[in-house]
Amino acid sequence: MFEQLHESDVFGIVKPHIDVHTLGLVSFANLLRECGYTVYIASDEINAALEQIQKLNNYSFVKSWITTLHITRIGFSYRLDPKDGLDYFMRFYQQLESDNMFQYQGGRVKQIFFAGLPDTCNMISNRMGPSILTFPGDESPRESLKKMGVPEYRLPKSLSYEHEYDSMRWNFAQKVLSSEKYKLITPQDHYGYASCGTADDSYLERLKYAKSKHSLPIIRTHSGPYNQNREEALKEYNAWVKELATSKLLDVLSIGSSQLTQSHFGEKWESLPNGGGVPINSALEYSIIKKNALPMLVRTYSGTKNVPKLAEIHEKSLNISWHALSFWWFDELDGRGENTLLQNLEEHFKALDYIAKTGKPVEPNVPHHFAFRGADDITYILSGYLAIKACKLSGIQHAILQIMLNTPKQTIGIQDLAKARTLYRLVKELETSSFHVSLQTRAGLDYFAPDLEKAKIQLAAVTCMMDDIQPSDSCSPEIIHVVNYSEAVRLATPPIIKESIQITLSALQEYRMAKSSGKIPDISFDTELKYREQSLYEEAKESIVFLEQNIPYLYSPIGFYKIFMEGFFPVPYLIDQSRKFYKATNYNTALKNGGICVLNEKGDVVRTLDRYRKLAQNIQF
Repeated sequence: MFEQLHESDVFGIVKPHIDVHTLGLVSFANLLRECGYTVYIASDEINAALEQIQKLNNYSFVKSWITTLHITRIGFSYRLDPKDGLDYFMRFYQQLESDNMFQYQGGRVKQIFFAGLPDTCNMISNRMGPSILTFPGDESPRESLKKMGVPEYRLPKSLSYEHEYDSMRWNFAQKVLSSEKYKLITPQDHYGYASCGTADDSYLERLKYAKSKHSLPIIRTHSGPYNQNREEALKEYNAWVKELATSKLLDVLSIGSSQLTQSHFGEKWESLPNGGGVPINSALEYSIIKKNALPMLVRTYSGTKNVPKLAEIHEKSLNISWHALSFWWFDELDGRGENTLLQNLEEHFKALDYIAKTGKPVEPNVPHHFAFRGADDITYILSGYLAIKACKLSGIQHAILQIMLNTPKQTIGIQDLAKARTLYRLVKELETSSFHVSLQTRAGLDYFAPDLEKAKIQLAAVTCMMDDIQPSDSCSPEIIHVVNYSEAVRLATPPIIKESIQITLSALQEYRMAKSSGKIPDISFDTELKYREQSLYEEAKESIVFLEQNIPYLYSPIGFYKIFMEGFFPVPYLIDQSRKFYKATNYNTALKNGGICVLNEKGDVVRTLDRYRKLAQNIQF
């Protein structure tokens, strides 16, 4: 630990613009703010200048930002290639040092610290020694703050909250891993139906077959190699795909497409940097992957523009298992695309019209994106519900409800479970004879530790929670998106993917057997869980009724646009340099009793319906 922070310290957080990962740095910034410190997150212009900091004008621009804001401590984040990360960091450090910017040289900057992949942290530590504080991601929020030098009296009390449900799952998961029974897991064999691997194959056919065999869940995982050479990356990925297909452990191949694939599909890329992922740039390249994946099904992300057109390309070249749409996200809000918020919503609803004609399911990739940006638990629930209902009203007959657990990762398990059960309960109320919902569960993006053995235990522990969403239903969850245990350290190769699937299936089987034999209590009878779930359900239900009664054309592009712009969905962690979305960001949310709540200026929890009524008084249509 470094010297204790002074109350006058000001933090500035930067990252090279090519790295689109913002979750970790925004979360850490807001932890520091909760402790009472001033924190500035660099704008896109500052981060772009950082990539070529050796240029005089770029350095002057960054230096002006540091001095104007009186920044005393600088955090540097980079989560892509370790060698590139080291190079970016060292060039920045050396520019500051050569300009006598550090306090020991008579300057203002007391400290510079680095957060990123463990390999990058090790390389920086080997080069710089203990003078640079590094954060490889294994730290709890409390540990991170203590490591930074935050005094005890400034630490948020909520970070010390622990629950026996989490301890129980952790101890159980340790036993699963120590027994090594997971290594004996064999494929579930979901490939035995007539249309499997043919042009008529579909998720719905596979679901029907797996249900008939009582062998759910369907397993999906997301992967893709990192390689700056496009041709080599495609060649490597196709080799991965063939290996995964022969393992028969994986039902749905989820293509980890590159940012360029999502934002500039079919365009010339020569002058554009690739931020990682599979660099697919034509329908033919998709078709080749599809062929190599057989008999697996295939899905991929939607694009950040031309969303209806890309949906059609995915349908024809991949026979996509289901379409994934982000609605409010992957546009100007998060910097992932060029679309304005309204343009993005308009394209998404047009895409729904097209997808409805194909009969394919839709997965709204929504709630966790709100949670990433500080949204409260009710907003997480409502955003997922509204997106699913919009699908239904657009003519979609089957929806995939994705529930990302551990988001944010400091949420305690019992609250995480109550939140998931509430969203699932609300969405299931939408089902009719012509509209059905599949539950897809997954671990959080920011959940796994860089210690791989610990990460394996985490994977087993979160799998237990997935089963507790609907513990009386042996067919639930219908889909598990297996997040590979190596995610905090490096991209998952096929051997890691296969091992992650085996750990998941083993934990699920062992947990169910332990509950049925009485070795582990059935959490569905827990009175605290029932209370938390019912409280969330009632608050969410009355909020839905209010929105439907007071927002004209709610389930439309303009309706979704209006509820965001008017501040119904708080996102206080959203990076909004231009203050365009100030009504949505002008909130204070914090961890209370294990979950995320909206707080007033006194620190008291604000009930959603009370907040909505005040907002509705000032809306102009």
